[in-house]
Amino acid sequence: MTGLGQAVYSADSLADECVGIMANLTIDPIGEQDFGAVVTDVDLRKLDDDTFAEIKAAFLRYGFLVLPGQFLSDQENVAFGERWGELEFGGLPIANREKHEDGTYGDVVALDTRRMRTNVGNEAWHTDSTYKPVSSKCAMLSAVEVPENGGETELADMRAGYAALDDNTKARIADLSAYHSTQYSQANDLGDFPPQTEESIYHGEAYLRPLVKMHPETGNKSVFAGRHAFGIPGLARDESRALLKSLVDFAVSDPARVYTHHWQEGDTLFWDNRALLHRACPYDYSQPRVMCATRVAGDPETELAYYPDDPAAQAGREALAAELEILRTETRDKRYGATEADDEHNQTVMYGRR
Repeated sequence: MTGLGQAVYSADSLADECVGIMANLTIDPIGEQDFGAVVTDVDLRKLDDDTFAEIKAAFLRYGFLVLPGQFLSDQENVAFGERWGELEFGGLPIANREKHEDGTYGDVVALDTRRMRTNVGNEAWHTDSTYKPVSSKCAMLSAVEVPENGGETELADMRAGYAALDDNTKARIADLSAYHSTQYSQANDLGDFPPQTEESIYHGEAYLRPLVKMHPETGNKSVFAGRHAFGIPGLARDESRALLKSLVDFAVSDPARVYTHHWQEGDTLFWDNRALLHRACPYDYSQPRVMCATRVAGDPETELAYYPDDPAAQAGREALAAELEILRTETRDKRYGATEADDEHNQTVMYGRR
């Protein structure tokens, strides 16, 4: 981990109510801004309600929490995730190895497989599940196996990114929205064109979401864009692409708004999808990288775009189809050359289904 600050936020006021390790909960902010904190002297398997309330308050303030040395099982990941709300999925391996029914892992899969194409796509800045009708509230990863070098996870503070925008840019984007699709992002970033199936994350829908997000619990505004965003209605394609790229590039240009987590086995990282972007970093893909992932669904009252049977969905489908047609000719020089995966691991990617 990098940039640990010196300030300590302690749950002393709960000392009389908490017992054992719970009474020593310590929250160390990372850096000088309210962006990220390291939580120690806590066992996520044994949280009482008061300690969970302390963790939640810190989460809403800092946007993400690092919890070293937890070594959570799949079911323990699920149990902690369920304290935050209904899950999209829980205890799912995000890995470059196939997980067997007995819990062991097989060989490292090839870079050209469907699994790895999706994993490599996650190396661009994004927020989870904006390609679904209801986007994600928060998500967590727990490190099971990490490569010797690389494979970090980075997070970017889009609250601070929005606050730093000049007034003209804030006024320009105040009422703009963009479509979100994983098919778009895979094609645009990698020249990868996954087969479209209703039961996967590559489902043919594109959901329209505002560029400025009001956090439903804190009231903070943030820039709500990333690799899945495209096609701002009312703007020409080139203008839309330039604006979306500039917003993300600006937000991540200040090192104070970016955190790089250097994984150790047993670490748990928990972040707010309503306020941050994140991405994986490249590594030697011949080495194992295994994460246990849990994702909490957003509240429909605040995270719903629309459902596929809503009349508004048709415009998204049409925008996506038109964009993919253009990208088939524009992305032949990308990593995957405007192709589909063709191998024994070309299974449908199920997490984050629509």
